[in-house]
Amino acid sequence: MIYIFSLLLFTNALAQEADTAHTLDDLQLEADTTGFNALDVDDMLNPIFSDQMDSMMSSWDIQNRFHFDNSEVRTLDYPKNLPDSVYINRFKEIEQVVDLSYNSVVNNYIKMYTEKRRDLVEVMLGLSAYYFPIFEETLDKYDMPLEIKYLAIIESALNPTARSRVGANGLWQFMYGTARNMKLEITSFVDERRDPIKATDAAARYLTKLHDIYGDWHLAIAAYNCGPGNVNRAIRRSGGKRNYWEIYYRLPRETRGYVPAFIAATYTFEYYKEHNLVPRFPEIELSVDTVMVNDYLHFDQVSAKLHIEKEQLRALNPMYRRDVIPAKANKPYPLVLPNDVILDFVDQDTAIFAFERNKYFPNNTLMDPTSSNSSYFTPVDIKGKAKVVYTVKAGDNVGFISSWFHVRTSDLRYWNNINRDIIRVGQKLAIYVPEKDKEKYEQVASMSFAEKQASIGKSSTPNTTRTTKPLDPNFEYYTVRKGDTLWDIAQKYAGISADEIMRLNELKNDRGLYIGQKLKIKRKG
Repeated sequence: MIYIFSLLLFTNALAQEADTAHTLDDLQLEADTTGFNALDVDDMLNPIFSDQMDSMMSSWDIQNRFHFDNSEVRTLDYPKNLPDSVYINRFKEIEQVVDLSYNSVVNNYIKMYTEKRRDLVEVMLGLSAYYFPIFEETLDKYDMPLEIKYLAIIESALNPTARSRVGANGLWQFMYGTARNMKLEITSFVDERRDPIKATDAAARYLTKLHDIYGDWHLAIAAYNCGPGNVNRAIRRSGGKRNYWEIYYRLPRETRGYVPAFIAATYTFEYYKEHNLVPRFPEIELSVDTVMVNDYLHFDQVSAKLHIEKEQLRALNPMYRRDVIPAKANKPYPLVLPNDVILDFVDQDTAIFAFERNKYFPNNTLMDPTSSNSSYFTPVDIKGKAKVVYTVKAGDNVGFISSWFHVRTSDLRYWNNINRDIIRVGQKLAIYVPEKDKEKYEQVASMSFAEKQASIGKSSTPNTTRTTKPLDPNFEYYTVRKGDTLWDIAQKYAGISADEIMRLNELKNDRGLYIGQKLKIKRKG
């Protein structure tokens, strides 16, 4: 029997690895040498958050599931250098239970969200329209402050498959041990840390326990990030002080920015309109329902019979590690589908389950999963495949390359031992393609970026400016580096605005930038 439940969308967002994880209790603590008023503000803008955002914007999910229309005009006219009084008054207007302290550290994170990482914030704003109702319903269930929903912004940037360098996973970045203690299922086939509904329920229960211990939301939030042991030691070494800002320097370094970033995220999502931020929505079906299945089912079976892309099934069902739903009659599992195919599934359920049944489930049993260094995918079998070597070029990323060769990003990482999607120009990547298509894919290396994008039906507008032009001696030139925005570049030149750089270089927005690009800068004087 199949039971149908209405469910608001949860989708796979953004790519790849959130590094604001629940770190181990034995992290190195630094001595408290100064009071809060003397904090080094530059040190507080933790590079972990910045690196995470750079990685997210270049990820496969962002580039392929969100539509960035380069013909549309995205305003670069937004408020900058607002006086402290504006922020203070706005914070006062936010209905809050969690103390939203404002200081120079929080101000730096606000600028990161509202000025330096606007594209990613707009993506998260779009995703929040679907995730936040799930979060709010759960928080209300446990009588918790609704603003705790913004914690997921810091944890995972609303990416349900985010995995940190220390193994934390999902929207709420649970470590394995904590997740099991909170009764989340983690098997070779299922990881409920990546289930938005169940993981949110576990996060709410865990945060409630931490608040019961400390009686303070700042300390509970800090303990959620670095573990109660680190917070307890910070309290003890500060002589029993229980104010977050007073134990600030006794916390692990990456936790210091955690609460300020949470406060800044709360402000940003409450006042995004005042900063001319516009939500962006993913280019996948947003109206979905859930069916409960009670027998083994492979995504390939659903994809073949309902003509829905497997990547979309993965996006809507991030909790299944190996494209397999290991359901049984006495243990059903959910399958999230777009509304326009949900009735087709109900009508064709017998045919779907029977499709090539013995191929996917011989003798109606689960096949042993392929072992892989704690990866959450089964690598494709390279037997019968032809090896193609591709040399990384400026502007390439893992998502683009996997799309050009029609392989999974997870396989590309596995074949080449790629960690955190970091690749370098000149690096040679091994890619395994069908033997009959080897000659075709060998030609990819000689294609221009525009030709490669055209081969998969994608626009090459962001990169059409890559033709080399002679430098004009009447201008200065700036070479774009990783993470640069027009705002960042303008700050390097007195009297030059981001709008001026944009007009001079015929750019419509930050997405016209690429690493190595030379931008004209008007000479002054």
